[in-house]
Amino acid sequence: MKATLIESHGGLDRLLYQEVALPQIGPTDVLVETKTCGLNHLDLFVRKGELPVPIPLPRILGLEVTGIVTQVGSRVNEFREGDRVAALCRVGCEKCEYCLRNQENLCLKSRSLGMTLDGGYAEFVSVPSKNLVRIPECLSFLEVSGAPLSGLTAWHMLMSRAALRPKESVLIMAGGSSIGSFAIQIAKALGCRVFTTVGRDEKIEKAYRLGADFVIQRKKQNVLQEIRQLTEKRGVDLVFEHVGQATWDQSIDCLSRNGRIVTCGAFTGSEVSLDLWKLFSKQISIIGSYYGTNQELHDLFQFMEEQKVFTIIDSVFPLNASREAQAVLENEQHFGKVVLEVH
Repeated sequence: MKATLIESHGGLDRLLYQEVALPQIGPTDVLVETKTCGLNHLDLFVRKGELPVPIPLPRILGLEVTGIVTQVGSRVNEFREGDRVAALCRVGCEKCEYCLRNQENLCLKSRSLGMTLDGGYAEFVSVPSKNLVRIPECLSFLEVSGAPLSGLTAWHMLMSRAALRPKESVLIMAGGSSIGSFAIQIAKALGCRVFTTVGRDEKIEKAYRLGADFVIQRKKQNVLQEIRQLTEKRGVDLVFEHVGQATWDQSIDCLSRNGRIVTCGAFTGSEVSLDLWKLFSKQISIIGSYYGTNQELHDLFQFMEEQKVFTIIDSVFPLNASREAQAVLENEQHFGKVVLEVH
């Protein structure tokens, strides 16, 4: 089969498109013919060698896989050939306390497709059957191509961790990102007042079309001043934070009293400062969030069916154009999801 992999860390030139052996499956695994693989910043970190965990090389990249079941292991009963599926990238151990209470996203010994296991930049990928969720028939592969990671992370942040409620006000940082575009749609479908930031003029109208009530061009406007003016100095109930160091201080300052910030990412840096006076005097809650669970992906698919929430597609590339696809992500030229369409 054809795949894009890395044999060493570095620039875009380290992405190699070549023939590799077809993956072998174990008794509890499923062989999936890849239809789409969504790109994520984690792909860039893996390629550059910028993660705090070692990446065994060579490695086929790609964390966000959708496809069709083509072969099942001898102990797999819940799936059969021809099923349309999406794969959760984090593979739990099934033995630790978190896996045993269906919090596999917190597994103490988890592995990941596209990082410590071969991923979806390939024509076929081997996935444990417990990591698969059927895709509703009314949704296409492209419509759900960002759901297994970006959509699921946004859902876990807003619904499970932050417990977002109708009519609350929420500021979504970097609304033009894949995770941000999901967050805008989910929050608006819940009936919230949605503020978001973008870094390019051409992204403003796109964010409004997604449902944002107010869009702030962060390079031309002061985010804190705009939020204070738009909320009559009150601030927002929730900040959806996934950028990290670059936006942390203003995210905290944009919160109302009893406000909460939910965070899942730190691609601009993980070291931040914290004014404890602001924290306790305003009764601010800081909520960490990490990926999501199998059941939550089921819930997200049902929500997408009912509320007409979809992956917002920026651009689609063939598998042999992985370098070009990653360049779009690296240069922050995209609005929504950059996708490899494999088959």
